[in-house]
Amino acid sequence: MPSNKPAPAEADAPGRLKLDEAAIQAAKSSLDDGAVTPHIKGPWVQDIIKLLNDSLATELVCVLRYKRHHYMANGLSSPAIAQEFLVHAQEEQDHADRIAERITQLGGEPDFNPATLLQRSHADYNASNDLTEMIRANLIAERVAIEAYSQMVDLIGDKDPTTKRLVEQILNDEQEHAEELKTWLAL
Repeated sequence: MPSNKPAPAEADAPGRLKLDEAAIQAAKSSLDDGAVTPHIKGPWVQDIIKLLNDSLATELVCVLRYKRHHYMANGLSSPAIAQEFLVHAQEEQDHADRIAERITQLGGEPDFNPATLLQRSHADYNASNDLTEMIRANLIAERVAIEAYSQMVDLIGDKDPTTKRLVEQILNDEQEHAEELKTWLAL
């Protein structure tokens, strides 16, 4: 019966897929680094933490904006839309929690400083009392988040697959939010 294993020379040939054994050995040490293994550890870890902290600020501003809009929504369609604003606020809070957890896994500190949230956020806060303006402001914020997360996916690439997957999951949620808001704006 022939073996499906490649010949030793073929397995070591340039361009073949092969694990980095030295990195696997290095993963057995530096246990204080937790999830940050040699594959992730690199010059870009601090950049990724910065990107995530800016996204954390964005998510927190979105939570606050959606919460205000939930409580202030008035008009014929407002009960249903107000309830959806609350659902979106809860989903944005979940995003913030997941981002903060990833920051700590990477050895960083999540920045919840309220004094700098708006400066670091990609999205704006909106204190409108007009239901249409609330929907419009939230749609703009979702589109800004979609653009920021799309760029992050490209920037992170294969440098940190776990963070990239997290950002892609959040991006998917933001795209769903934007589609809902677009529909409400058309009502």
